[in-house]
Amino acid sequence: MIRRLATVLLALLTPAALSAQALQCRVPPRIAAPHPEGPSQQEPRRLLPIGSYTLALIWAPEACHNRSENIDSDFACGRGNRFGFTLHGLWPDGEGREWPQYCASAPILPEALIRRHLCATPSAQLLQHEYAKHGTCMGIAPAAYFARSTGLYGRLRFPDMNALAARRDLTVRQFATAFARVNPGLSADMIRLNVNRRGWLEEVWLCLDTRFAYRTCPVAQGGASATRRIRIQPLPRGR
Repeated sequence: MIRRLATVLLALLTPAALSAQALQCRVPPRIAAPHPEGPSQQEPRRLLPIGSYTLALIWAPEACHNRSENIDSDFACGRGNRFGFTLHGLWPDGEGREWPQYCASAPILPEALIRRHLCATPSAQLLQHEYAKHGTCMGIAPAAYFARSTGLYGRLRFPDMNALAARRDLTVRQFATAFARVNPGLSADMIRLNVNRRGWLEEVWLCLDTRFAYRTCPVAQGGASATRRIRIQPLPRGR
């Protein structure tokens, strides 16, 4: 009995358990260290009060199709791995149109921490970027930042994405309604979509208050219009 309980507890602590959203994820034996990230002329440091949060999700099939910089194409789109929605990050928002970013220097993330969260966010460099740009503004250590973001991500459920991908008349509002329907406490007006110029779904953004509960999205934060028609790349087939 004790041995069985220990096995269950160990499973709960493994990357596979934290990455329940991944369709198939094999973490490589070696992970290259990410390079440092910080403010620049284009992305300056902004020290602003936090008024709310955004939980950002990447639709990996579209990211892989376009070889997006927000995904490690070699890892996320190959090596036998398969992903649906992956975690882009948890973003502190400001009280207006601007948001805090790069609030303090960020250490290089240790490999053990990257390994723990790589099946949620399949890019070591994106993990480094998210903590440097957003996590430092929350005033918490990297482990606490990723525990919070992957905790929010891990409780999500997703609609039948291939059924939605098969539709040619799908609108932003209809997608948001389908997404909200499978997540208690979430409604369509708490969801924003990032759609590219060709009309394909790239990201889903969920609006949160300062206690990390779902909230209606502020109008100022934009997103695709409710009546816009969208297309969705289908999930990759299993290997």
